[in-house]
Amino acid sequence: MSAINALRLKVFHVLAIDRAVFFSIVGKIWTLPAGLITTLLIASVFSPELQGYYYTFSSVLALGAFAELGLGVVLINYASHEWAKLALDEDGRVIGDADALSRLTSLGQFAATWYLIAAAIMTLVLTVGGLVFFATAGDPAFPWRAPWIVLCVVTGLTLCLVPVWALLEGCNQVSNVYTYRLIQSVAFSIAAWAAIYLDAGLWTASISGTASLIATIVMIGPRYGQFIRTIMLRQPKGPHLRWRMDILPMQWRIALSWVSGYFTFALFNPVLFHYQGPVVAGQMGMTWAITTVLMAVAHSWVAPKAPTFGILIAQKKYIQLDRLFWRIIAVVFGVTAIGALAIWALVFVLNQLHHPFAARMLSPVATGYFALATFLVAVSLPMSIYLRAHKKEPLLALSILSGILNGITIVALGKYYGADGVAIGYLVVTAIVIPLVALTWYRKRAEWHADIESVSPLQTAK
Repeated sequence: MSAINALRLKVFHVLAIDRAVFFSIVGKIWTLPAGLITTLLIASVFSPELQGYYYTFSSVLALGAFAELGLGVVLINYASHEWAKLALDEDGRVIGDADALSRLTSLGQFAATWYLIAAAIMTLVLTVGGLVFFATAGDPAFPWRAPWIVLCVVTGLTLCLVPVWALLEGCNQVSNVYTYRLIQSVAFSIAAWAAIYLDAGLWTASISGTASLIATIVMIGPRYGQFIRTIMLRQPKGPHLRWRMDILPMQWRIALSWVSGYFTFALFNPVLFHYQGPVVAGQMGMTWAITTVLMAVAHSWVAPKAPTFGILIAQKKYIQLDRLFWRIIAVVFGVTAIGALAIWALVFVLNQLHHPFAARMLSPVATGYFALATFLVAVSLPMSIYLRAHKKEPLLALSILSGILNGITIVALGKYYGADGVAIGYLVVTAIVIPLVALTWYRKRAEWHADIESVSPLQTAK
């Protein structure tokens, strides 16, 4: 038994898997069969038009990134630098350096205020904007209005909990955070399946979102109530982190990156819904839901390490940082490459068998373009998190470039060439931007870690 445990520990070390990464991976493993079941249920129960509305709802809701303006990423990175001097005692109280605690408390108070206001504004804007968009682009007789309004409210309430997740993750509570996220994902999926099976239609999104919201409150409240009261509800007693001087310089860059990300990742469905109709938008939505699993898998390895990256940077342990980074990127490359091939093969086989589900997705060619492009994006994810862990955002210009190019190609090609044109445009833009991301990572690493430049990136991977 000890030999088996030793082998397991060795494998986990090589793959950079700790408890947090393990539960993150289990969560993503859960999403694979869960997502497949959801997809099969949608294809079996929903009409093609209803499928189009369902996925386009999700794409329009992605505009919520405009309300958050990247603050969640900032919270994780700033909190991790302060947490290098803090800890939780057995009673869940924050202990350690008083100045670090004061700065962290000021960060938490600002985050709570920001998200409450942002949630209210976002709910109002999305509700009104969605009513206008679907009224002009959709079927006037289709019963979408009430489900849309309720979904916007549920989304606003969910946004209010984002700072809690971000601060817990930044404070290195990642193992519990990803355990809770796994439970949250299970609750979401089960609620969605029940709603689809019971013919809830477009109410499915609101029902599953509410289940996820309740699960989050039930899990986090008892375990981290003291932490939340200390960090987010009490007045800091020492130095403050000031929004304009300390947070804004990184946040506005992240915000522009996130806004650009909407045009890169979430514009497909609204454009195709408008120009090609809900059926094509539904095919796009289902294909995109499958291919973005690659990014979810990459995220499962990288995101739990973001606080560790920040702590190692704060402690100037750059060699350990790079060794961890190279292990992660090697694993992400291998796993997502296999995943991209598997996704394309699945769609290809369904088409060869003339299975009815094949008509609910894009063609194998278009799926292949999306899978390849998403693989490239997934491989670049460790680089972006590595860079942002330094509390900087050097990828802003590339994010804006990607957003502009994708926005232009999606609208132009989507209007005249449909989903196939959109897929080709997305792959071309990705092939241009991702090598520039890698180049930026290489140059900024050399600049920021100049005191260890006698050690090359390849040597630190050993």
